[in-house]
Amino acid sequence: MNHYKPLPWQNVWITGAGRGIGRALAILLAGQGMRVYASSRTEIELEKLVAEYQHLPGEIIPIRLDTRCVEELEQLINEWDQTDCFPELVILNAGTHDPFSAAEFSAQRCKHLFDINLQGTINCLEPALQRMLKRGKGQIAVMASVAGYRGLPTAAAYGASKAALIHLCESLRLDLKNTHIKLQVINPGFVKTPLTDKNEFTMPALLAPDEAATGILNGLLSDHFEITFPKRFTFILKLLRIIPYRLYFYLAGKIVK
Repeated sequence: MNHYKPLPWQNVWITGAGRGIGRALAILLAGQGMRVYASSRTEIELEKLVAEYQHLPGEIIPIRLDTRCVEELEQLINEWDQTDCFPELVILNAGTHDPFSAAEFSAQRCKHLFDINLQGTINCLEPALQRMLKRGKGQIAVMASVAGYRGLPTAAAYGASKAALIHLCESLRLDLKNTHIKLQVINPGFVKTPLTDKNEFTMPALLAPDEAATGILNGLLSDHFEITFPKRFTFILKLLRIIPYRLYFYLAGKIVK
């Protein structure tokens, strides 16, 4: 038997919903009665998601979408505009990870990460903000990472893309102060996904995707700007942001050893 509590939204759009945190969020929110528009670049992942979770009280609607493709995005937005059903909650989760060292540093690999993690998010953020401002209400959550706090080994491009998203959300939050648009940034610690499986170092306080999804839902229901977890681990990382570089480089090396 499914038990769920009423939520303040009926419709949610989740990008990057084919696997990892996005998939777990789609399952959790559909399990609580919501209509979930689940978008992903990989159609087969969406088909599996829908096939496995047809029994939920809500509904998962699969959408093949590459957030880098403006034409695909415009087609989706136009369909929503025609029916006036743009989701009240948007979770911009799509992203990728490609760890590489200084010896492997590549402008092309950096561009690939920035195009998906940063520009892909911005592509979706523009129409979401426009429609929510016109409607006079709405909620947007952007998936960043604690990797955006300070530099970490093999994460020069990934961390830079997430730091940019944090900065972007901080600025927009100030601009949206006198509106009824709630903008939040999600900075999870390490979550076991196909992306973090690429890391070759030990990841402290590693969470399962369903644990992360629960933490995000709790954060979405709060008034906090930043949704971050697990608290003890992310608190340590927050402290690392304010210490001198010499000490930071020493401690960071120890943490991810």
